[in-house]
Amino acid sequence: MTEQRLIIEMGMGNDLHGMDYTKAAKRAIEDAFRHSSLPIFGVVDLPHDAMRVQVTVGVQEPEALDLEALRATLPRGRAEVRAVHGGLNVPSNGETIVVAQASVEAFLPKQTGWNLKA
Repeated sequence: MTEQRLIIEMGMGNDLHGMDYTKAAKRAIEDAFRHSSLPIFGVVDLPHDAMRVQVTVGVQEPEALDLEALRATLPRGRAEVRAVHGGLNVPSNGETIVVAQASVEAFLPKQTGWNLKA
């Protein structure tokens, strides 16, 4: 059975002083979460583990990300996190501000016969 993407949200996060890519990425993921809600699970009685969550994080040094720490921040579903080159490093008064971008996508198996609860 193929999946269908039900939601995609984007987020941005940064670390102003520590040049910590994982911290900036966590903030980007949290930002994406702040823009979404998934009431569908309660409405159609689907378990949260039916959802696959795919997160893509872009930073200038993808190899510096702790992908397991990022996966652990995802509260629901079967989580996958991947790192790609992106984001920004911004020089600022002798420091580097790290800017991360994240996309959070939620997939479910194709559904038929959904009945909405009253």
